[in-house]
Amino acid sequence: MKRPLLWRGLLILAVALIAAWLAYPPKDKINLGLDLRGGMHLLLQVHTEDALRAETDSDMAALVDRAKEKGVVGLKARRTGDSAFAVGATSEQRDVLSDLAQRYLLRWNVSSLGDDMVFTMKTPEVNIVRNAAVNQAKTTIDNRINQFGVTEPLIQATSTGYRIVVQLPGVDDPERVRRLIKNTAFLEFRVVKFPKGGGGVGSREEILANFNGQLPDDLEIMEGDRREHNAVVGKMFYAVEKRRTVTGRDLSNAKPTTGQFGQPIVQFTLTPTGSQAFADLTSQNVGNGLAIVLDGRVVSAPVIHSRINDTGVIEGTFTQQEVQDLVFVLKSGALPASITYLEERTVGPSLGREAIRDGLYSGLIGTLLVILVMLIYYKLSGVNAVLALVLNVLILFGGMGMFHSTLTLPGIFGIILTIGMAVDANVLVFERIREEMRAGRTVRSSIDQGFDRAFTSIIDTHVTTMVSALLLFQFGTGPIKGFAVTLFIGLLASLFTAVFVSRWLFDLVLSRRKVQKLSI
Repeated sequence: MKRPLLWRGLLILAVALIAAWLAYPPKDKINLGLDLRGGMHLLLQVHTEDALRAETDSDMAALVDRAKEKGVVGLKARRTGDSAFAVGATSEQRDVLSDLAQRYLLRWNVSSLGDDMVFTMKTPEVNIVRNAAVNQAKTTIDNRINQFGVTEPLIQATSTGYRIVVQLPGVDDPERVRRLIKNTAFLEFRVVKFPKGGGGVGSREEILANFNGQLPDDLEIMEGDRREHNAVVGKMFYAVEKRRTVTGRDLSNAKPTTGQFGQPIVQFTLTPTGSQAFADLTSQNVGNGLAIVLDGRVVSAPVIHSRINDTGVIEGTFTQQEVQDLVFVLKSGALPASITYLEERTVGPSLGREAIRDGLYSGLIGTLLVILVMLIYYKLSGVNAVLALVLNVLILFGGMGMFHSTLTLPGIFGIILTIGMAVDANVLVFERIREEMRAGRTVRSSIDQGFDRAFTSIIDTHVTTMVSALLLFQFGTGPIKGFAVTLFIGLLASLFTAVFVSRWLFDLVLSRRKVQKLSI
């Protein structure tokens, strides 16, 4: 055997061995997607207006605090929309506020309306806050799901609508996963204005009666559960400030512990920035209740007895498991906005087994038919194509194993399409060789010319399809990505086998004996 032929053979052998090593055992190297393994599919709507309100409240509070530092006191600021607030001010105070706005509130448009200065967030800034809320929510959900040990989860933000797609293949405890993800843990600390002690009252009417039937613009009514002996026996209502000075974004840590009477509670620690805001909030509201609001409901409303800096507790009638779960979602990151579920599907394992069986059967039948046609139509040269095809599939699974790719049902069809294109490349070469032999060329010359002239067509079809696969991977979701991955890896393998391996097999036969006629 000639030395170049030997080295090419060793290279092919090395590629085959490496591919086999990367793919084995396939159960551990290649993950099954949601449609094959079963699991959960969720479509979440991120309410980005929550993030806008939080940003509005934060900047509004910062403006009032800076005005106090300038000697302007008694300002009444209120949020008038998700991304707007108004401050009542005299003409002298407006000059100070305008100066502060130009220096610190660059993302706000300022205008006058009667006795108020109106601040409206600029449209590009609104979009930035909304998109940041979606991205942060995606990261937070990703962090939480990683704690579940789910293999190859898909968490992807959609291009429009501020939505997130979540796919969790093979979850062991769907109920707990569903419960923990739905526990969005959007945490807020609000000052309770009525009742004064923060204990809550039994009806909304009682709150409205205290304010002569008209709730002030800077307050809103929130509800929580009234419990007795760890059982919910009714509802409690609170009049709280709309202002969100401190939220879950200011948390640095949370851990489970026990309260004064041995009940499970959550202890939290705030960031330096959050600590300062929390200290200011509590020092200015000693004697009022502090509503701890989780996902839009008041969990507890203890009385503020003194200034609180960086540490506090979340008390309620929690079980030990509820405290553990609450700590879990808080530590993985509090969501910047609440979410609702637009769609929820659970794919059972029986459906997954049926999908695997049907996909494998269709792939096996399709492959056998292709092999049979090649052997009948191209005779011994068909053996060349079959050997190249086997190596092609081996390299494909090796590539998937190397990247720990997820195999989906469309991915199986991607493999079938790859097999078809690999065989198509061999057909192009074989037909070119036939044309050259009909023209009277020798066997070796026909093979050389056949590969050379088919090369351009093979490269063109493979590269254009690979570009399409990349676009599908970039913009597709879930199963579409699985299809794109198998198609791309398979096409790379096809280029190698159809051009390099198949040519080597022909050269190997020609080097061992003098061939006058090629069975093709």
